[in-house]
Amino acid sequence: MPELPEVEVTRLSFEARIRGARVLSARLGKPLRWPLGIEPGQLMGQRVLAVRRRGKYLLLDLSSGLLLLHLGMSGSVAFGQALGEPGKHDHFDLQTTQGTLRLNDPRRFGAVVFAATEADAVAQKLLGKLGVEPLGEEFDAPGFYQGLHQRKSAIKQVLLAGEVVVGVGNIYASETLFLAGIRPTTRASRLSRARVLRLHGAIRQVLALAVEKGGSTLRDFSNAQGESGHFQVGAMVYARAGQPCRVCDTPIKTMVQGQRSTFFCPQCQKP
Repeated sequence: MPELPEVEVTRLSFEARIRGARVLSARLGKPLRWPLGIEPGQLMGQRVLAVRRRGKYLLLDLSSGLLLLHLGMSGSVAFGQALGEPGKHDHFDLQTTQGTLRLNDPRRFGAVVFAATEADAVAQKLLGKLGVEPLGEEFDAPGFYQGLHQRKSAIKQVLLAGEVVVGVGNIYASETLFLAGIRPTTRASRLSRARVLRLHGAIRQVLALAVEKGGSTLRDFSNAQGESGHFQVGAMVYARAGQPCRVCDTPIKTMVQGQRSTFFCPQCQKP
C-alpha cells in the first residue's frame, strides 16, 4: 500500500503543474471508501491553490474548501493533458485547465472527500488523530521520547498506529528499526532516550531517502507521471526473509505483528 514517501512523491510529481488551475468538471466512478460529500458539479469553477500532504492524505486546497485524497491499498494518481477515456478502475477525474487529475484504485479502498475547511468535522475525523509529521520541524526527539514513553505496545505497532508520529508504515517501520538497532517487539516505553534519539534520526533518514528514490514499487505504485519507485531495491530487511543481513550476514527473520509482516535481523537489532 502507498505509504508516506509514495504519497509525498506523488504530490511532488504534479503539485507545480496543477497549481493555479481552474476546475472544468469532476467525474465520479464506482463508490469509493467514503463519499465525496458534495455533488461533483459543485467543484466546477474552483481554483487549485496548492497541494499539501498530511500523513498519507493529499490535500488539494481550493479557492473554496479542500479535497482530501487517500490512495487506499492500491491507488495511484495520474495527471496530464491526454489521459484518454477513464478505464474500469479509474474512479475519480478532476478535469482542469491544466490537465486531468485521475485516481485509479482497483480495490476501491481509496477516497476523495470534500471539506469546507481543515477544521470541519469531516476533515477532523480523518486528520484529527494523526501524529506529528516525521519530516517536519515539529518532529523533535524530546517530544518523540515523551510520546513513546506513554506507550506499552511493541515499538513497531506504535509506529504503525500513527498517533505519536504519522506515516511510518510497514515497509519503513522495519527499515527504521533496523537502522536504529531496535528489535520490533521491544516495548516502546522501555526505550532509553539514547535509543529513541537513534530511532528519531533513523525515521528522518529512511523516509527522506525513500522520497529521494521515488518511493517503493512492490506491485503497481507509480507517481502522477507514471514513474516507479526504487527504494525497495536497496532495502536492508524488508521482504528479505532468509537472506543474509547486509551488515552481519545473519539470515533475516520475519514474523507477523498486527497482521502485518515484520522483517528484522536478530543479531543487529537488540530487544
